[in-house]
Amino acid sequence: MFREIWKRLRKQRLAMIGGGILFLLLFVALCAPVLAPHDPMEQNLYARLQPPSLEHPLGTDDFGRDILSRMIYGSRISLRIGGASITAALLVGTLLGLWAGYWGGWPDTLIMRCMDLLLAFPSILLAIAIVAVAGPGIDNAIMAVSVVLIPQFARLVRSSVLTVRETAYVEAARALGAGQMRILFVGILPNCMAPIIVQTTLGLGTAILDAAGLSFLGLGAQPPMPEWGAMLAGGRELLFEAPWVMTFPGLAIFIVVLAINLFGDGLRDALDPKTVRE
Repeated sequence: MFREIWKRLRKQRLAMIGGGILFLLLFVALCAPVLAPHDPMEQNLYARLQPPSLEHPLGTDDFGRDILSRMIYGSRISLRIGGASITAALLVGTLLGLWAGYWGGWPDTLIMRCMDLLLAFPSILLAIAIVAVAGPGIDNAIMAVSVVLIPQFARLVRSSVLTVRETAYVEAARALGAGQMRILFVGILPNCMAPIIVQTTLGLGTAILDAAGLSFLGLGAQPPMPEWGAMLAGGRELLFEAPWVMTFPGLAIFIVVLAINLFGDGLRDALDPKTVRE
């Protein structure tokens, strides 16, 4: 099965490009201490706002810090926030969706109305409200982004469970005396994994983008932490004087989110052969 999925995925050129960018991002994050040419926190006011050069390939910011080094270390923070947020949302949303879709009744109604309530708010505004109450910081930003993403997983898993629970093999498992938990986690959940995997991939891009937005507003990573959104915010007043301070972190966010979306689209096609385009 995995060999066939990989064969279909390789035909999606844009997906492979996106996957290559994501692999490169992971490599950069893991090898940040080796790849970064300077200390990302080191300040040198004599070298402030220098344009890109051999010594500083992406220039320096208003404190003389090397932008390339800060972006390299910032990839770690972005992956940490995105990975932690999407993992928490995946676990909570999947459990809620399984419960609502399998048992139905008042638990289904209660869970889905709560999810509808969360979806009624624009995602970034809901995240801002949560962080405003909990206080700024990376941990609270992770919690806020997770809460925003939970409804997407809950509704997706519920709809998949509603389809799978009526299949013949689930009825056969019940007839053979299988327990409810075994039916749910062995018979139903594995057959709902394809859409969950795709949503997880696409949700990672949303999580990184929302986290960068919170940091841009001063509610996520706090200075002098080298997070891309915070770097973007620090360079907005220097757009005309030193455009490289804001341009390169913005490009990094754009490229990474685009790569995630391209890979997610290709993965969706690979997991569903009916949508493969020749």
